[in-house]
Amino acid sequence: MAPRTVLLVLFDGVQSLDVTGPAEVFAGAEQHIPGSYRIRTASLDGDPVRTSSGLTLVPDLALTEAPAADVLLVPGGQGTRRPDPPLTDWLRAHGPRAGRLVSVCTGAVRLAEAGLLDGRRATTHWAYCAKLARDHPAVDVDPDPIYVRDGHVATSAGVTAGIDLALALVEEDLGRETALSVARHLVVFLRRPGNQAQFSAQLAAQTARREPLRDVQTWISEHPGADLGVETLAARARLSPRHFARAFRAETGMSPGRYVDRVRIEHARRLLEDTRDGVEEISRASGYGTPEAMRRAFLKALGASPAEYRRRFRPAPSH
Repeated sequence: MAPRTVLLVLFDGVQSLDVTGPAEVFAGAEQHIPGSYRIRTASLDGDPVRTSSGLTLVPDLALTEAPAADVLLVPGGQGTRRPDPPLTDWLRAHGPRAGRLVSVCTGAVRLAEAGLLDGRRATTHWAYCAKLARDHPAVDVDPDPIYVRDGHVATSAGVTAGIDLALALVEEDLGRETALSVARHLVVFLRRPGNQAQFSAQLAAQTARREPLRDVQTWISEHPGADLGVETLAARARLSPRHFARAFRAETGMSPGRYVDRVRIEHARRLLEDTRDGVEEISRASGYGTPEAMRRAFLKALGASPAEYRRRFRPAPSH
């Protein structure tokens, strides 16, 4: 079988890790099984580009000379904040021909500008999801997963999520053992499930301005196993349930129930990763009451059962 061509698109203001992270994954796979991948970098005119951190990257060739790609990868970075009509036109013409069309971080913006995400589910860095959805209403933007696959198109969240997505592609092409070998070499997990949340509940939600609401946020985080119904939380904030729910959403960007859901699943994840506690004990400590309730919550939020999550993420015991 001929090597699969991986074409990495370069432009001024690109985020260097969005390029080098996936490139190292595919290069590692090539070292493990020679002849698997041929990696090429290309800028629009073939000239060197300056990354957002000031590094200079020298491409292999110009996009006009680039071969057909099995994997066409568009990274993100500050450069995506400015329109680039020539690059957008090139992507519009060549993107549909790629075997798999991939974006990392705000590279999804370039794909959306070219119309390549219309009618598809996609994600990007959490800080730019709202803008992507607003600017491109034909795209079904999901702000939560670290990567999303829709047909031959795959989009990922910021920086390290590009490594997760590249590992998933290697696993699909060459099998789990090869992907695991690459992940071990890079000292990363194989593999975070694509729909694992991008960030913690505390990071996802804004901190409330008013002290009573901030106190409630802290109390929720410190007592995930308690009664966290709206009536109970409202009483702690000394507000009516209706006023509390409205104020909480206005100041944090999410409803009390959604915030509680995220805190509980985050707490349960930490216990599964860091302790040997049983699933029943963890379900009680995290406020689910029963293992089945926690299982349903995990499948909905992460696409994996608690047992599967623990298998993937709990560090192997040292010998």
